[in-house]
Amino acid sequence: MKTSASRMSLSALLLILVVSGCATYQVKTTNTTPIVTQQTLLSEDQLLDVAIVRFDPGEMPTEQDDNPLYFAEIRKAESQYFPFLLMQAMQKSAAWGPVRIVPQGSVPLDLNVTAKILSSDGEQLKLWVHAFDATGRTWLEKEYQGLASRYAYDPKHKDNSEPFADLYNRIANDLLNYRRQLSNQQVAYLHELAALRFAGNFAPQVFADYVNQNNDGYYQISRLPASGDSMMQRLQSIRERDQMYIDTLQEYYSQYAREMAVAYRAWRGQSYQEVIAMRELEEEARKRTILGAAAIVGGVLGAGSPDAVARAASYVGVAGGGYMLKSGMDKSDQAQIHIDALLELGESLEASIAPQSIELEDRTVTLSGTVDDQYQQWQALLKEIYQLERGESVH
Repeated sequence: MKTSASRMSLSALLLILVVSGCATYQVKTTNTTPIVTQQTLLSEDQLLDVAIVRFDPGEMPTEQDDNPLYFAEIRKAESQYFPFLLMQAMQKSAAWGPVRIVPQGSVPLDLNVTAKILSSDGEQLKLWVHAFDATGRTWLEKEYQGLASRYAYDPKHKDNSEPFADLYNRIANDLLNYRRQLSNQQVAYLHELAALRFAGNFAPQVFADYVNQNNDGYYQISRLPASGDSMMQRLQSIRERDQMYIDTLQEYYSQYAREMAVAYRAWRGQSYQEVIAMRELEEEARKRTILGAAAIVGGVLGAGSPDAVARAASYVGVAGGGYMLKSGMDKSDQAQIHIDALLELGESLEASIAPQSIELEDRTVTLSGTVDDQYQQWQALLKEIYQLERGESVH
């Protein structure tokens, strides 16, 4: 009797563990953080230029099973789409100068925002955000997480807003909160420093010693060019051309976001359902497997009982436990079907940019490749133009 009671206690304990460990949580509604807006009109010289670097798509798992919800082709698209959503959020605050999405490798502006996609599956979005100014000083460096409401992708629900608008709004508000701590003199300093860093990048032989790094690694102005300096004026003209080119890229990002929005929202809606269904299947499979194992353990222990009824029950327990284990494995196979469905959904989301022709006085130059490739070609072309204007030989 004591042994039988022990077996019953073991089975009861296993059952409690199964039930308590299989709770499913689903966000029914979310409250979106409102954008904080600038209430007083700022003069143009008090508006910081913002560069949002195309996001890092994150590290590709070494094995697909390490992260079955990671799809490289979708992450590539997201790395260009998410910066557009953050740019829109920051523009709504009316507290910044031009807020632009820039290719990787761009010369830092007054304020620079980078991010890495940690997780994105339609239900949850995690970003690691690092924002720093022209001095290299960090404004914020933290993880932001957002959960989509169960109604976010419901076609019957009239709200068609971005499911993770709350996340982007929180980032924009945090950046504005830091900006409000700067004095007018500090803002003017960032303007000057960003211009000198650009000059040093194009003409290091002339402007390299105008900016240095202190012991803490922050950039600082060591000296200023003379008023009306012709070389600085020429480089300012080059910088304006560079910003005009980046402005043309905004048209590409905007068009890309519009074309992607409908298909991507449909994908995220399907992904959201697949994630929920897969989690429920995995939990059910786990429950069935553990219960099956408990039944088998109880059956094996009962097989040696002198009681004929207990022995018969133990054989049934072993058989039933084996069935439940198999059922749990079948449920896991169904979860894999959902994973395969997600893979198929992501095949069509790819980013591309058409070649661009740049008209110069003596020739036409065509830029081709990815956004980053074209920007590198553009930077090389600008340096060539600068050298020609100064009468230097171009190698």
